[in-house]
Amino acid sequence: MNSRDYYTWWQRADLCYQHNQLIFHGRSVQQLANQFGTPAFVYSAARVRDNLVRLHTALNAVGLAGRFTLHYAMKANRFAPLLTLLKQSGLCGIDACSPFEVEHAVSCGFVPEDISFTATSLSWRDLDMLARYDGLCMDCDSIHAIRRWGTLKPGTAIGLRVNPAMGIGRVDNDKLHYAGEVTTKFGIYEEQFAEALDTARQHGLRVTKIHFHTGCGYLTPQLDQLERIIGHCFAFIEAAGTVERVNIGGGLGVPHLPGDQPLDLDQWAAVLHRQFGGRDLHLEVEPGDYIVKDAGLLLLEKTFVEKKQATTFVGVDGGFNIAPEPAYYNLPFQPLPLHLDGDHPTFTPMTVVGNINEALDVWYAEAMLPDLADHSHLALINAGAYSAAMASNHCMRGSFREFLLMEA
Repeated sequence: MNSRDYYTWWQRADLCYQHNQLIFHGRSVQQLANQFGTPAFVYSAARVRDNLVRLHTALNAVGLAGRFTLHYAMKANRFAPLLTLLKQSGLCGIDACSPFEVEHAVSCGFVPEDISFTATSLSWRDLDMLARYDGLCMDCDSIHAIRRWGTLKPGTAIGLRVNPAMGIGRVDNDKLHYAGEVTTKFGIYEEQFAEALDTARQHGLRVTKIHFHTGCGYLTPQLDQLERIIGHCFAFIEAAGTVERVNIGGGLGVPHLPGDQPLDLDQWAAVLHRQFGGRDLHLEVEPGDYIVKDAGLLLLEKTFVEKKQATTFVGVDGGFNIAPEPAYYNLPFQPLPLHLDGDHPTFTPMTVVGNINEALDVWYAEAMLPDLADHSHLALINAGAYSAAMASNHCMRGSFREFLLMEA
């Protein structure tokens, strides 16, 4: 990687170097680190809202205005102030995948009618809790779920999550696929679909929605695959015969590496228009990553710099347990110095590691970084999704703080 590419490819108006100081949401990141301490996640309310507005604008521009609903996938980030912000924006509902997510969403101001629920391996306890929320849109992902929901809520409308045996994800990262050549637990396969419909009929359930989510993190080069998946899923829609809504899942990605280009939302919206523009169906989309991932930074204190054999290691005071994506999904969080020494700093490869006693606790191998002798902190970008929400207390190092930076 060209050293200049390292500190330019990710820059945008609200996240950039100004006078050699890293600025986020109009604030000095060094000042944020000094004020909040570390480890700390900071989220930009303005960036979250801008991401939502971009999605609305793209879908409206292709003629889908009034025919779509966005459901924020709250498993990406469940920080209560963020959820309340989303509710107040009026730009999205919630996609929930556990009963306690539903409860949490309601506590942040959403009503059951705002919530689309899809989950797997549901217990009687789960279903009993969900059944208390009249108006909740229930998507059943198995015949087991249809049967049990029908026992609790006969005569209601449901959605069915299906599995088209086709996956999509960032580049060829099969860790991000929910469907494909390998059989997964997600959704009802085509050969089971007639039984699923029959089970629904036995309980007086009306199948009014088809849902499919087949992978995460896709960018513009994967849009052809998205279109193939949608086209394949019309077989389920036609077989059901009573479908009013189609949920295409989420999966919209953001750039993680210098070679990545932002998802072309105009092309994405054009795919949806080609598939749904002439059909009397309401479209649902459940992005989580796209809405919050690039709206968050993880602030960490530098603990040491030391060369071991041919590798220079930079230690920080937070590990993979508080933001697992790099370790679990090979999605790197690029580390950034909070200031640059001059307009043409010299960068050398350094491997940024955390404070957890596990071999996979590597934030970024061979990151291009300047001399860090007078640096006290680093920032990791793209930490707004699947980070704090997936944190654990492994090694009893699970402490961190979260802050939402509001618009002035």
